[in-house]
Amino acid sequence: MILYPAIDLKGGAVVRLKEGDMDRATVYGHDPAAQAKSFADAGFEWIHVVDLDGAFAGASVNAAAVDGILDAAGVPVQLGGGVRDMKAVDAWLKRGVARVIVGTAAVRDPEFVKAAAKAHPGRIAVGVDARGGKVAVQGWAEVSDMTALDLARRFEDAGVAAIIFTDIARDGLLKGLNLELTRALAEAVNIPVIASGGLADIEDVRRLLAPENAKIAGAITGRALYDGRLDAREALALTGTSRGGR
Repeated sequence: MILYPAIDLKGGAVVRLKEGDMDRATVYGHDPAAQAKSFADAGFEWIHVVDLDGAFAGASVNAAAVDGILDAAGVPVQLGGGVRDMKAVDAWLKRGVARVIVGTAAVRDPEFVKAAAKAHPGRIAVGVDARGGKVAVQGWAEVSDMTALDLARRFEDAGVAAIIFTDIARDGLLKGLNLELTRALAEAVNIPVIASGGLADIEDVRRLLAPENAKIAGAITGRALYDGRLDAREALALTGTSRGGR
């Protein structure tokens, strides 16, 4: 299981939101590149980046900050937020992003996502963000009629690298991951599923590693790291995925 430390970008700063609410942002720093290097030095294998402004705008807003992260990280970066078309996918991949996450477009333009996954094998992930079991889009500002499971199944044979499932009601609140729904999703599709939203401490990591959760491929952690509730080295030692620092 891979742990992905999160860097969420708002106005060029590193922030964490509560339940995806842009008005409930906590700023954790103004140097995203330094934060990325810190995560890499701690031993993380990947870094998860979200352009929050881009998610609302439907296009990249924090490109300069992302470039800094890519230059400093030295590990693969997966990026989401505002990716709505093939031009955006191609641009990010050329800039050095290892995996592009598509969220809103997965609901509104699934054929584009399938085409992107075919054109870039192993480099397209689908963000399945749910509120009350229904998928939210446009920076989580709008809730669709589609269930998380229906959206995930839409891409079952499309060559998508991963499903990143976020329970919005838990995101940034340190309430613990929604393992029940994440597990159900992982068992229902053949695509690797990454859990997101609410990871609070080392006990959550232990729960992820329980035999019944074996199909969950990874988890994203944000506020728990920034608040010091989760020790990176302890968590990585537990999962056995540490790069050992640099």
